[in-house]
Amino acid sequence: MKDHRAVTPRQEALAERALAEALLQLKTVDECRAFLKDLCSPAELQALADRWAVVGLLQEGLPYREIQRRTGVSVTTVGRVARYLTQGNGGYALLVKRLEDSRHG
Repeated sequence: MKDHRAVTPRQEALAERALAEALLQLKTVDECRAFLKDLCSPAELQALADRWAVVGLLQEGLPYREIQRRTGVSVTTVGRVARYLTQGNGGYALLVKRLEDSRHG
């Protein structure tokens, strides 16, 4: 991780907001994949994809160790994703619901 001492919390929040606004401009899966491949290192993108896969497996009710076996993600990370799924900022839960709604509606 980069040292953020020179960046104020306000600057960091503005940078996150600018990134979120940029993401909202993407219109297709291919556009989103291209942007993510430009934005992230291969390892960073794999970590993001792994965490999203963990969300789906948690939704299926799989035990943490089984999720670890299937994804290679540490049990600690599985636990962190599970915690954010239920007690985080609502992002995982929102996307899970929207994807479910789009599949059934």
